[in-house]
Amino acid sequence: MGLKVSNKVDTGFSVSSMTDLVFLLLIFFVILSTMVSPTNMPVDLPISANQTKEKPQVGVRIDAEGKFSVNDQSIDPLDLEGVLKDKMMVIEKNPTLVVHVDQRVPAGVTVGVLDIAKRNKWKVILATRPK
Repeated sequence: MGLKVSNKVDTGFSVSSMTDLVFLLLIFFVILSTMVSPTNMPVDLPISANQTKEKPQVGVRIDAEGKFSVNDQSIDPLDLEGVLKDKMMVIEKNPTLVVHVDQRVPAGVTVGVLDIAKRNKWKVILATRPK
């Protein structure tokens, strides 16, 4: 009896089901990303119980009326960057800027001060009120 066993193993790999799966995952993540908007996420602003251990070197204060002062000297908001550069040049290591901003001041004004600090590579401490 000459029975021959013919078990041929198919060594090919079909990727059609894999592409379907990847396509469905892509659609899922695209839909999910449009549903989650960063502007809809709640923001909980911090209240600090800690105090900084570093000694503040230069302080900027912005009151509710939008008046600026640097180290308790009133200045024009347009002169802020120049005055800060003059004060920070005296400090040799780790220039630190402490920013005290009233709650009623628009966020854009605060961002402007932070932008000045970032351009000049100064360390910034945002002052908060204690608990």
